[in-house]
Amino acid sequence: MSAFSNLGDLIGRDRDLSKVAVVDLGGEETPREFTYQELDAMTMGVARALTKRGFARGDRVAILSANRAEYLAAYFGIMRAGFVAVPVNYRFPKATIHSILDNCGAKLVFCDTASRENCPEGIPAITFGDESRDGFDRFVDPGFFEAVTPRPEEPAMFLYTSGSTGIPKGVVLSHRSHIWVVETRLAPGLDRHRYLIAAPLYHMNALALSKLACAAHATIVLLPRFEAKSYIQAIGRYRPTWLTAVPPMIAMMLRETDAMARADLSSVEFIRMGSAPVSQSLMEATRRAFPKAAITNAYGTTEAGPVVFGPHPKGLPQPESSVGYPHPQVQLRLADGGNRNVDEGVLEMKCPAVMNGYHNRPDVPSPITADGFYVTGDVFRRDRDGFYYFIGRTDDMFVSGGENIYPADVERMLEKHPDVGQAVVIPVDDDIKGTKPVAFVIPKAGRAPTEDAIKAYALANAPAYQHPRFVWFVDELPLASTNKVDRGALRKLAQERVGRSE
Repeated sequence: MSAFSNLGDLIGRDRDLSKVAVVDLGGEETPREFTYQELDAMTMGVARALTKRGFARGDRVAILSANRAEYLAAYFGIMRAGFVAVPVNYRFPKATIHSILDNCGAKLVFCDTASRENCPEGIPAITFGDESRDGFDRFVDPGFFEAVTPRPEEPAMFLYTSGSTGIPKGVVLSHRSHIWVVETRLAPGLDRHRYLIAAPLYHMNALALSKLACAAHATIVLLPRFEAKSYIQAIGRYRPTWLTAVPPMIAMMLRETDAMARADLSSVEFIRMGSAPVSQSLMEATRRAFPKAAITNAYGTTEAGPVVFGPHPKGLPQPESSVGYPHPQVQLRLADGGNRNVDEGVLEMKCPAVMNGYHNRPDVPSPITADGFYVTGDVFRRDRDGFYYFIGRTDDMFVSGGENIYPADVERMLEKHPDVGQAVVIPVDDDIKGTKPVAFVIPKAGRAPTEDAIKAYALANAPAYQHPRFVWFVDELPLASTNKVDRGALRKLAQERVGRSE
């Protein structure tokens, strides 16, 4: 039987409530610490205040803010009271934010001062760090609140997709589904860890780890957003044992060589990279920087959660480029058209974390099969030992002269070149082939590869149709709001550069 029933009620009150739950490095000008007793009280105060507003069970309450302790209190408090938490990407354009709030039917918005101007006029807004009548501190109603007991499949939160392939979709996730995620990842001894979180709390990566930390009675070191030098400084000063990030965040951190050399990084025991492919060169560089840390190349989705892969049941070592072996509580299969008995194809998964569906989007076909599998849209390969390898997204795949090209496949090949630190491959229009691949490359420190050398390497190590027709060297890559590489921005830039060269 589950130890939890409400996703907003994960704090064990029989444990040491004087322990620091959150070290907030961005909510105000100076760092703030919140004990478990203070976080729990703030969460109950949110639940009481929302209930007094007269909202109906299941009403949606949004959060539009950079990371801060009050964000977590609002998130947990909304769910604890039986309402639905809707974290919203505060970096979205104002029109997109309004569209999301309209789609979910938000009754109230919690926001920080920077995002207040992006809140619609017709929805009440409560502002973090504001001492006025509409400020968070005056809104909270102190006192005990008994968490509601959710019904089976009752929604706990909507998480909106990045919108990279169209209008953001609201993924409906139940209390039960993500309590399963928490309990599946929970293990004895996690309470000793300090988790450094800089990924945005509107994203599954940071939210799932925050819930795990609270259930484990561990400590969260919370940055408002990712900035490489601040991230490194936080490691040195606050001694986290656990880092979680998307690969571009780690790559940007490793390029800050002076800051890395000055900081004491010895506290780090675990690094979990997910939400995007991890190249061999990035894995090797991370191992050199954190020789004592266990590094995991992870995989997960918003629609079906972060529990997908794990260690091999026979104890076989996981290949560095693999994301692991199927978790024992997750069913996986690969599909190629109508054939599901293949070793390379689109990953379909079934587990208790699979979403209820997309909210209020009758225009979007359900990605859930008749037998309950979520069709991820991600292409994987499975080896003879049962390990899985990410090939690329069907959304990113493009056709050049009749050949299917998965950018991640080409990027991994380019990043094996000794002078290449990071590569991103995207398509540009071509009159003959329809599209053709081009590449943006960040060289390794102190290296100066040439375009011809990169092209020659690609022709020698991959099919000719995969080689990039143009190679541009850059110091950094644009990131989208989830800290993944912004391929849309790069595709626009590439098309402009190709146009100027022709």
